[in-house]
This record gives sequence, structure tokens and C-alpha cells, in this order.
Amino acid sequence: MRERGHDTAALVLRATLGPMLFAHGWNKVAGPGGLKGTAGWFGALGLRPAEAHARMAAGTEMAAGAGIALGAAGPLPAAAAVGLMTVAARTDHRGKGFFVFKGGWEYVGVVGGAAIALAALGNGRYSLDGLTGRQRSGFKPALVAAALGTTSAAALLALCYRPAHEPRETDD
Repeated sequence: MRERGHDTAALVLRATLGPMLFAHGWNKVAGPGGLKGTAGWFGALGLRPAEAHARMAAGTEMAAGAGIALGAAGPLPAAAAVGLMTVAARTDHRGKGFFVFKGGWEYVGVVGGAAIALAALGNGRYSLDGLTGRQRSGFKPALVAAALGTTSAAALLALCYRPAHEPRETDD
């Protein structure tokens, strides 16, 4: 039997990660440049067709953020977060080193790792999954989140990533 601390930890992690992901998706839609600006950014990164990727990324971030915040359908929202962060690491953060203030992959690495940790921890009893008795936790859900997220990202990148030039690697 799990202790209440486990459920509280899952709630805190969900309450931190979920709204942050949702806000990032919402910003792609309603931020200063809106979907048009997001599409322009994605096009410059090499994602084709850019408009479809802008909508898909925004929708996936909002859906994953809501699913994580509510504690629903674990580990699928965590897998979506891992996929999003994998694509971001490869397209926008690659070659810029570690630190996010230099454009590096630090942020996306932490978000992806936190999503996998949440899948391992499970959503806890203070969640929709907890209320419906659909708790999943442990190694297998963490592996599902990591594998499904990275495999989906790899497929998307193989089909749709066409950068004008490959970013060069830097050391930090």
C-alpha cells in the first residue's frame, strides 16, 4: 500500500507540469504571433507543413497539459509530453549546448524527464485515474511514456523535418 506522501508528490508534480504544458500550447495559439507566428517559427525550424505542425503542437501541448493536470489516462499524456520535448530538442534546441538561456536543451530535458517520472509514479489517488480506479504506475508505464513519446517523435521527424541546414553541435 502506498503512503499519502506518494499521492501528494504525484499531485504536486501534475500541478506543476500540466498547467505549464497547457500554457505553452495556449501561447502558440493566442500568444503575440498566434498560430500564424507559430507556423512561421516552425517553418523556419524545418517542420513541413508548418501550419499543420503549429496546430498539432499547440493541441498536443494543451491536451497533454490538461491530461497531466487532471491525472487522466496515464501514461498517455506523459508520452505526449516526451514526444513534444523530443521534437523540440531536435529542432529548436539542438546544437545550442545545455543551458536554456543559450537556447539549449536543459528545459526540454527536464520536462521530458519529469513526464517519465510522473508515469512511473502514477497519477495518485487525487486524480481522475484515482477516482476511476485506473491507476498505472511503475516501470512499465514509464517505459510506455518514454518509448511511445520518442518513437512518435522519431516518426514525425523522419516524415516532416526538413531543415535548411543542420545545426552544429556545441559544448557547454
